[in-house]
Amino acid sequence: MPSADLVLPLIDLAPYLSPDATPSSKATVIAQVRAAVAEFGFFQVINHGIPLASQHALIEAIRTLMRIPKEDKLAMSFLKNPCRRGYEGSGDTFRTGDKMHDAKEAFYIGRPSEKIEPPGFHGPNIWPSPELVPEAEFRDPVWSYYQETNRLGREIWQLLIQGLGHPGELLSQFTKKPVVMMKMIRYPPFSSTLPGQFGVGAHTDFGGVTVLLQEAGRNGLEVEHKGEWIPVPALENVLVINAGDMIAGWSGGVYQSAKHRVINKGEEERISCATFWHGDLDATNPFIDGKGEGAAGDETVADLLVKRFRSQFSLMKGKKTEEVVRGEVFAH
Repeated sequence: MPSADLVLPLIDLAPYLSPDATPSSKATVIAQVRAAVAEFGFFQVINHGIPLASQHALIEAIRTLMRIPKEDKLAMSFLKNPCRRGYEGSGDTFRTGDKMHDAKEAFYIGRPSEKIEPPGFHGPNIWPSPELVPEAEFRDPVWSYYQETNRLGREIWQLLIQGLGHPGELLSQFTKKPVVMMKMIRYPPFSSTLPGQFGVGAHTDFGGVTVLLQEAGRNGLEVEHKGEWIPVPALENVLVINAGDMIAGWSGGVYQSAKHRVINKGEEERISCATFWHGDLDATNPFIDGKGEGAAGDETVADLLVKRFRSQFSLMKGKKTEEVVRGEVFAH
């Protein structure tokens, strides 16, 4: 059962991001972020620099896309794409140990590349045709928000790096061409789900930093902490940040990667958007004192991604192994 006594830390990023920030004010934010991720693996942020108008425009863009005919969405399915881009239908996600598939549907974009680069984390984005959805109603606001969260994800990484006692510039060593994916999600109303079905089942994120936008007033996210579930309210202009398994491993366990889930208990659809900021595919642990997975320097980001999802997820009936691995690489 969710605990009413626990809340995630709320951190003001202005003393760090402001042009007037001082070394002292920056150090305070760095310490706050370290403490939050070491304890919870999650925290909330205000004064993050992403305009509220951009957040609203993104939410409306997601809603617009999800309302187009199902056959048009399925024509953009990521399961038809050798790169992780496009539409994920309800039921396309099923984790080992879950009783049933996730109820959500989603749409993915990422760092664009003209050609698909093995193992499929870089490639061209898929966009609905302008005749189906005008660019001003989807592509433009989505791409604008992607760029803004790309910037914020980089800032969060630097905060985490400095929290471990390293200079923020260390980030440049493993982010020459980072994997940065964005997942736009629609959760159906509670009455449209099956008994016991989650919008997203309990899981940890596998990689780096996640920046999550929740539609204000549409609650559902819960974070596990010491056996209890912390409800994370969906607040206006408040973003949720969390660290994934890769960061936990690279930090030698200083930072935590917490389980979380989504249960939409309301009778309205719920919109959210997660941007996953990982690092270069060929990067290995940049922290000399890291003692976690990959600390020896042999395993790359790509190795960790593929290994994680081959072992964690069950095959869905009628789908090939490579489809499931590709389909679950950015589940949230």
